[in-house]
Amino acid sequence: MARAATVHVCSDCGASSTQWRGQCPGCGAWNTLVEERTAPAPRGRGRAVGSRAAAGERSQVRPLDEVGTTPLVRMSTGTSELDRVLGGGLVPGSLVLLGGAPGIGKSTLTNMVLAHLEHAGASTLYVSGEESAEQVRLRAERLAGDPRDRGGDGGEGGESTGTAAGVRASALRVPVLAETELERVLEVIHERRPQACVIDSVQTLCSGELGGAPGTVGQVREVAARLLGVAKERGTAVILVGHVTKEGSLAGPRVLEHMVDCVLQFEGERERPYRELRALKNRFGSTSEAALFEMREAGLVEVLDASARFVADATSAPGGVVLATMEGSRPLLVEVQALVAPSELEQPRRVVSGLHRNRLALVLAILARHGRVRTGACDVFVNVVGGIRLEEPGADLAVALAVAGAARGQPLVGAPRACFGELGLTGELRWVGHPERRLQEADRHGLKDVIAPPSSGPGACEAPTLREALALAFGARGSEEEPSPEGLEGAPRLAA
Repeated sequence: MARAATVHVCSDCGASSTQWRGQCPGCGAWNTLVEERTAPAPRGRGRAVGSRAAAGERSQVRPLDEVGTTPLVRMSTGTSELDRVLGGGLVPGSLVLLGGAPGIGKSTLTNMVLAHLEHAGASTLYVSGEESAEQVRLRAERLAGDPRDRGGDGGEGGESTGTAAGVRASALRVPVLAETELERVLEVIHERRPQACVIDSVQTLCSGELGGAPGTVGQVREVAARLLGVAKERGTAVILVGHVTKEGSLAGPRVLEHMVDCVLQFEGERERPYRELRALKNRFGSTSEAALFEMREAGLVEVLDASARFVADATSAPGGVVLATMEGSRPLLVEVQALVAPSELEQPRRVVSGLHRNRLALVLAILARHGRVRTGACDVFVNVVGGIRLEEPGADLAVALAVAGAARGQPLVGAPRACFGELGLTGELRWVGHPERRLQEADRHGLKDVIAPPSSGPGACEAPTLREALALAFGARGSEEEPSPEGLEGAPRLAA
């Protein structure tokens, strides 16, 4: 009996080595090589190319202007926010990877998509490797629950009562297959020929041709490659639900993200109602789009006007400021809050939610050097209200004004007040993209005198430096006052 061949595969990049190494020869990562058994190559694979060549099916080299184009017909998911992130809807034959933390709502979102497609007359299939068919039915019954939880924010784009009832009823008509064997899943796809198929999740499927447990590098790569071939051959839009690591990145080999056509990241905190969907890769659309959802009893509801909710709840107390940010091509108003308190620790705490911690450290250094607001002996807490995560540098000014207001115990003049802008290391306020759209969104919700960098356009209180931005936010007198060494004016110093 022939001895099974083994190979060591990198869990990050997918590179292979015949011997174990401490460092991956492909990407240079340490301790990422995992031993796996290799499947024997099927006989006759090398003759396939020759047979196609004999039949005259060899690919020809042609100029691009001679290549014909096929009209791209998309399938609407029934959710305008998700369609916008996808670039207009699901593309037949595409492979979409949806990743997110456990309990964030990935299965709920995919169930809703299949319910809409089933109601529209498209053939669907839900493959569950983590849950039984009975558990999937319980979720579908919840999605088909109270129609009052399906209305979203109302206004344009809301579903009519009859259409919503039909979609809820369609959630229970979606075919489900509880299976973890890849060969059986492919067999059912070939038999039923669904137009849309959800695999929940890709880490639970395994191929009998390979060794190793489900979720290993070789298994995930083989499962994705086989499903990709079926998607392109049958024209089936396949959505792969993927796990994430404790750092928040997509689990499995990095080659998985290269194989798929679209990578969607579902973000948010399970304790909060809002969920954010971002496109990290999209071959059929833009990667600068983002969608916002709210988790309710009957599933996810798209938030059509999130700015109205955040502005209505914005506080006028010290430490609160409204940020005019951009989520893809859509302007969004969110509230940034800060709390500065004397620290009992030798190393004061820097706690941030919704921003990168290193970005907060940079803003605090600029604020101490050029804004004369020192927080070196204080604990600083910064939170983006609603569980929204901000990635753009235009949030620097909002963080600086929120921290300065909390440190001085002084609210912004005319609070709630909006702002945006990037801070330079020399204290200047730098221009950010789409200032006119940010100003229009702030004006639409009644926020005037937006503090912004120079050249932002009419309607903005332009400030070339951080010092002048503080003067506009707190008044000329407040901006010239020197805070106490503890960072809080009049605050008692806590005993060690």
